Amino acid sequence: MGTINIKICCIQDIAEAEMAIDAGANALGLVGKMPAGPGPISDQQIHEIVNRLPTHIDSFLLSSETTAGGIAVHQAFTNANTVQIVDYPALSEYQLLKEHLKEVTIVQVVHMNHPEAMEKIEAVTPWVDALLLDSGIFRDDLRQLGGTGNTHDWEKSRQVVANSPIPVWLAGGLHADNVEAALDQVRPHGVDICSGVRSAGRLDAQKLHDFVAAVRRWETNNGLA
Repeated sequence: MGTINIKICCIQDIAEAEMAIDAGANALGLVGKMPAGPGPISDQQIHEIVNRLPTHIDSFLLSSETTAGGIAVHQAFTNANTVQIVDYPALSEYQLLKEHLKEVTIVQVVHMNHPEAMEKIEAVTPWVDALLLDSGIFRDDLRQLGGTGNTHDWEKSRQVVANSPIPVWLAGGLHADNVEAALDQVRPHGVDICSGVRSAGRLDAQKLHDFVAAVRRWETNNGLA
């Protein structure tokens, strides 16, 4: 296990992108149109941010599209080097998607509080490059596919990491005070955070610093730094 990757999600503009990178993030999440939740910006804004990022930074386009064609068009416009699929396309779409996006990393979000989470992981793993374990909201009056600020059962996430042939990111309710415990239990490839480093919707420099410092402290304590 190498050092922990840090992805700061819900980036709003280039100033937030630069703040996150300066703090130590090596991946940024850029949220496209969503049914609900924090952080969406226009595809034009995503395109402009992506084209100003250093080449060593991974740009994650969060897409709620559910067809291979829709996801491919979304990625092509924004030029992100990674697509994070937050919904569950039909399984037949994944093979088409791999053909469309040969040079793009495909990450599938799995909402671990969804009753079919483990079945979805088994089905999609052969078709994607990484998994991202999050905590969605699925109610008749609200369907939120990320940015909930809620944790899920980390023991289930630990089992996924232990058995997965591909990298696994951990998201959902992380912040500076719990990320070390999450890393102890889950041992993911990387951590992903949105609301835990924000105040009044904007990236908070102190919360960001504290979160990255907690991850790096955990690395040092576990012989990874």
